[in-house]
Amino acid sequence: MLNILPPDIVFQEVPEEISLALTVTGCQIGCKGCHSPDIWNPHNGDSLTEIRLAELLSQYHALITCVVFFGGEWQPHKLCLLLSQCQAAGFKTCLYTGEEDVSDTIKAHLDYLKAGPWRSERGGLASRNSNQRFIDMASNKLLNHLFIKD
Repeated sequence: MLNILPPDIVFQEVPEEISLALTVTGCQIGCKGCHSPDIWNPHNGDSLTEIRLAELLSQYHALITCVVFFGGEWQPHKLCLLLSQCQAAGFKTCLYTGEEDVSDTIKAHLDYLKAGPWRSERGGLASRNSNQRFIDMASNKLLNHLFIKD
């Protein structure tokens, strides 16, 4: 079972998309300097079932073009089911993970992938020195340049 914190609509996490952000709890990475340590506890939040996801997609369908999951890769079967549900409903999908990479099975359900742990000395996607990578899965192109403000 995946639990999520209350969903948000976000504009910056996936370039040129308006996304429904689903923050999954139970992260086991525990990046030093994490801005969301409340996501470490898997019991925080509410259960994200297929029924609940369908309700969210219906509620926000006119507002969003993408669904971004912040975490969940530690339950790959459940995550893939939910990603498939989003794609079947006509939405693009994205995963933000602190892992360096995810399985090909998960990648098959993604339009975008942000991978890499938070390292405060390197900064996030808006930093030219970031270790994190934002990838367009269809073209395998690195899109970090879209986050950098000059």
